[in-house]
Amino acid sequence: MKLFSESLMSQLEQQLKVIHLQTENPIQSAELAIKSSVTALERLKSSFIKYKSLNKKEEIEFFRDIKPKFAAKLIYYSEIYTIETNKPLGSHKTIAKYYNSELLKLKVFFKQNQEFYRYCRTANNCLDSKYYIREKYDLKLMMDSVYFQIDHRFATSHDYKMARIIANDEIKNFLVEQMEKLERKAIITQSPSPLSKSLKWTGSKVDLIELIYALHSEGVFNNGATGLKEVITFFESSLEIELGQFNRVFLEIRNRKSDRTKFMNTLKNKLIIRMDDADEN
Repeated sequence: MKLFSESLMSQLEQQLKVIHLQTENPIQSAELAIKSSVTALERLKSSFIKYKSLNKKEEIEFFRDIKPKFAAKLIYYSEIYTIETNKPLGSHKTIAKYYNSELLKLKVFFKQNQEFYRYCRTANNCLDSKYYIREKYDLKLMMDSVYFQIDHRFATSHDYKMARIIANDEIKNFLVEQMEKLERKAIITQSPSPLSKSLKWTGSKVDLIELIYALHSEGVFNNGATGLKEVITFFESSLEIELGQFNRVFLEIRNRKSDRTKFMNTLKNKLIIRMDDADEN
């Protein structure tokens, strides 16, 4: 079961990576991601229900560590879809206020479930047999009412809550990134660069982000004292380009199976060829 779930998660993450590369529109990408997440979760459920030789330890591991990761994907993209489709029209300030209200909802959930957060994050396991075994629940313990409305063959009292915690961390990152993006847009609007009229970046955004990270890592801006966000903002303003969730793109670059510095290597090879041509002429 564990090997199957790992393979299934790998397939899902690859599908999600392709979706994010194909579209930067959060509503469109969320719609496609929801479909992929539902399919993966259904396959996981079908395989799990057919799996008969399951001991107590394996059942706890499945509902504590495996299923929540799949469910978290669905929760995350469903929430992103809702957040973006309900986003108000208006100024940067209006939208930032809206995103901030969504962040406050996450804080409310945290306060309401603080004990369970602490239980999970301290790697405690004394209540695992009550939280992650099917048909075992204690009304005195924290529990989602949704438990009584779902298929008990594929649910415990707390696996959904665990998934929600995982998803909320990602939702928080998304909201923070969107608010930072609004700040960068405001800076670009206030101080347009004179260079932007003459230079346009015609390469891929992934390549530009790889270049920016390389330059920032070398500390070539203000003796290394300039933050990454400031460098990103400078390039966006100068080249009239939106780099969006650059942190997520950098994660995808880091996760490349081979040639992690593909653009850097291409630049090096092209420069060497140009030097060789100049030597010959």
